[in-house]
Amino acid sequence: MKKVFISQPMKGRTKAELVSERYEILEAVVNYLDESVEELDNLFGDKYPDEKPLWHLGESLKLLSSADLVVFANGWKEARGCNIEHECAVRYEIPFIEAWELIGPCCENN
Repeated sequence: MKKVFISQPMKGRTKAELVSERYEILEAVVNYLDESVEELDNLFGDKYPDEKPLWHLGESLKLLSSADLVVFANGWKEARGCNIEHECAVRYEIPFIEAWELIGPCCENN
């Protein structure tokens, strides 16, 4: 079972939108890998709403360190946290893929 980290833009989006997108991505990852996966859940904004964005990024990077695969959701290039997560994946050689490669262009507006 692979541990999957999803990097997705969160600013201005509801938890329901984020969860829906994650579900779609995870389903596609299972099909892509042909095995079950464990999601490294970095949606902890509800638990720590008073923490600053940089604190959330730090917690996400801790999770990223244990990932077997990172999936970058559509729009990641415009999100500063996602850019940092991408840089970490590249520099620390954590395999990654972009969501559109798994799901296709139908979801580019998510």
